[in-house]
Amino acid sequence: MNSDRKTCLGLAVLALLGGCQEDLASTGKPVAGFGEANRQTMMAQVIDPEPAYDSPVPPTSAQHAAQAAARHDADRIKQPERVRSTESPSSSSSGR
Repeated sequence: MNSDRKTCLGLAVLALLGGCQEDLASTGKPVAGFGEANRQTMMAQVIDPEPAYDSPVPPTSAQHAAQAAARHDADRIKQPERVRSTESPSSSSSGR
């Protein structure tokens, strides 16, 4: 009795798995959407190979470049302004 149930269950599982067979075996080609998630992920990581800019050459200033080179030669480089990205909570704002 028990082996008959296992046999029936095995045949049912095989029948269900047969429905999962891809189109690849019958036509030799994968189904239309095969690998689409992989292609979409790859395309999301690709930088535009032909970007469009308003001006072909970025604006520059020879005067600013010369001043920066002179400061570098004289070892008087401007230090960048420190920008805090987070704020610490103030003790006066606590309601306790």
